Amino acid sequence: MTQAKLIFLASILLAMPAWAEVPAAQSKAPRPGVDAAIPPGVRGEAKKIKTLLIDKAGVYENYLVDAEWAEADAVRIKADGVTLRNCEIRNGKRDAIEVYAADVVIENCKIHHFLAGSFKQQKDAHGITGRPTRLTIRNCEIGYVSGDCLQFDPGRGKWGEVVVENCRLFAGPLPEDAGEFKKGESPGENAVDTKQVAANPRSKMTIRNCVIEGFAAGGQINNRAGLNLKNNVQVIVENCSLINNEIGMRLRGVGKSKDLGVALVSASDCVFEDCATAIRTEDGIENLQIIRPAFGEGVKQKFKYVGGVPKGFKVVEEKSAPARVP
Repeated sequence: MTQAKLIFLASILLAMPAWAEVPAAQSKAPRPGVDAAIPPGVRGEAKKIKTLLIDKAGVYENYLVDAEWAEADAVRIKADGVTLRNCEIRNGKRDAIEVYAADVVIENCKIHHFLAGSFKQQKDAHGITGRPTRLTIRNCEIGYVSGDCLQFDPGRGKWGEVVVENCRLFAGPLPEDAGEFKKGESPGENAVDTKQVAANPRSKMTIRNCVIEGFAAGGQINNRAGLNLKNNVQVIVENCSLINNEIGMRLRGVGKSKDLGVALVSASDCVFEDCATAIRTEDGIENLQIIRPAFGEGVKQKFKYVGGVPKGFKVVEEKSAPARVP
């Protein structure tokens, strides 16, 4: 290889963000969403309780936690080394699960109907939230919440190393009255919302093989998004389907709040369908990488730039999504 070619390759490597690597194409990527062979929820006869406090390490499984519309968090995890598995958690006016611990796994759980306030007087009730370290959320279905399916952290404390895989995060019109909400109203803000301050270590999250759907216009907030990624975080999104959302991905730079930092985002092999805007960038987000995006039917606008053109924005191998199967 000539010296000129070596210099050229070195310049490309130096120009790339140190945290980001362009992933190889996934020839046999798993189908996004929950595993049909292992549906989330309880197995057989479950242990029915109203709330669950976990303050000791161990495996906790097959609980039906029905908060019965109480003003209380349904499940609180305060011990390291916990696995919560094969549970259904439902019907509350505060958060479904709060995690203030490390090395936690939440898998095969069905979480739904956490509705604070009313449709006209929006209040947050999240699916899973808290300040975790090394949290894995796997093969879960989370929806019908008045806040976000996942939010870390409302108080912008230290959190990180969160992996979300093979999940369905959804919103949509309620099939019947629930809490103070009426049938047909569509509660909720975003599927995933990140919060952090620049003074803390950058929080890290990976979201892969997920279906994120139903965060359409007409909900409780404007600019409703599947992924609302902002502040001092690093997020990698892989092989996700974003369907029927007002905004598929809302990716935000520093803006006016300098103390909150800027999100570093890389998204690869994601499919967008039925979105008013597939990818919206804000406030000149930096070093954004969108690798092999596939835009399908119903996408009115692929990219929208608000508050400045992204800096170092790279789109690689844009393509069309496969036609829908009737």
